[in-house]
Amino acid sequence: MSNFVFSTVSDVVVGADTSNQLGKMAIELGIKRALIVTDPRIIQLGLLDSAIKSLDTHKIEYSIYSDVIADPPERVVVDAVIAAQAFGCDGVVGFGGGSSMDVAKLLAVLITGEQALSDIYGVDQITSPRLPLIQVPTTAGTGSEATMVSIITTGETTKAGVVSRTLLADKIILDATLTVGLPAHVTAATGIDAMVHAIEAYTSKRLKNPLSDMLAREALRLLSGSIVTAVKQGGNLEARADMLLGAMLAGQAFANAPVAAVHALAYPLGGNYHIPHGLSNSLVLPHVLRFNGPVASDLYAEIAPLIMPNQILPEDTVATTEMLADHFLSLAADLGLQTTLREMNIPEGDLPKLAEDSMLQQRLLINNPRELDLEDALGIYQQAY
Repeated sequence: MSNFVFSTVSDVVVGADTSNQLGKMAIELGIKRALIVTDPRIIQLGLLDSAIKSLDTHKIEYSIYSDVIADPPERVVVDAVIAAQAFGCDGVVGFGGGSSMDVAKLLAVLITGEQALSDIYGVDQITSPRLPLIQVPTTAGTGSEATMVSIITTGETTKAGVVSRTLLADKIILDATLTVGLPAHVTAATGIDAMVHAIEAYTSKRLKNPLSDMLAREALRLLSGSIVTAVKQGGNLEARADMLLGAMLAGQAFANAPVAAVHALAYPLGGNYHIPHGLSNSLVLPHVLRFNGPVASDLYAEIAPLIMPNQILPEDTVATTEMLADHFLSLAADLGLQTTLREMNIPEGDLPKLAEDSMLQQRLLINNPRELDLEDALGIYQQAY
């Protein structure tokens, strides 16, 4: 066995209505003044109510920063830091989707004032400490609660990542009741996003290890077995719980065995056309699977029974990979998601520019099991069109 390092959070609380334990967790971390990072819809839906009651019960003062938007730009992070410093918080709670949790991670570091946001982009650039951090996801997809990555929009069409073990949360709450009200299309897109995390972690060329493999496989079992039910029977708490746990396990997997070409090709779709990240991944996934097939079919064949448990799979692993690609096309359609770039009103003439943009994601492309160049990227976008 090759040497490897595996890093993850220390405490995870799983169960219905566990958001009412937020106050107890804050006390355990020594938090007396908590800043909650979220978005306006979370407040409108009342999802924070139980958590806030818990903070009140434990006499913890709190302030809410609720101006997070999807694909958060740098200004949101800066504004959150200003709000946190004005309140004098000594702990941070990320409460919402991946965007809120990503901002919470950075805020917990930047509030110390020792480094600026521009100083920490890239891998292992954080040298300053951070405040105690609790993450409470309300979607089952990004896995951000369990990762050491935060993605920020840096320009009109560009994103950058901060990658550091410092960003790993102290505690996570997985309360499936918070996800019951998710719209079907959000459940579908974020669910496939989580599946992509597990698939890319399992086939990652760099840092793949036995623990990430184990987590990826269990994530795929849970997600594949529950995504259709969660989308079509949104009130099914068991399916919602399986999705939430599966998404976190996938996050733990790809935090240690990083994602690759699916994400590299998805980012330009989000950056240029503001397509939700999960849907962007879903649009290119089948075609990246086919592209990687010649070198990764054995690995795809190992996870195919978890993704398609009711299918009779061929002995030929290349044929299995083709079957897997077809499965994700039909799954997306069954879940009500678009399956082509044409359906997203992307001009065909934009494909070369998308390919060029994807080549900027070398941080991700070096993890892909098959080397991918500009011509290959264009070919994948053409197949997805």
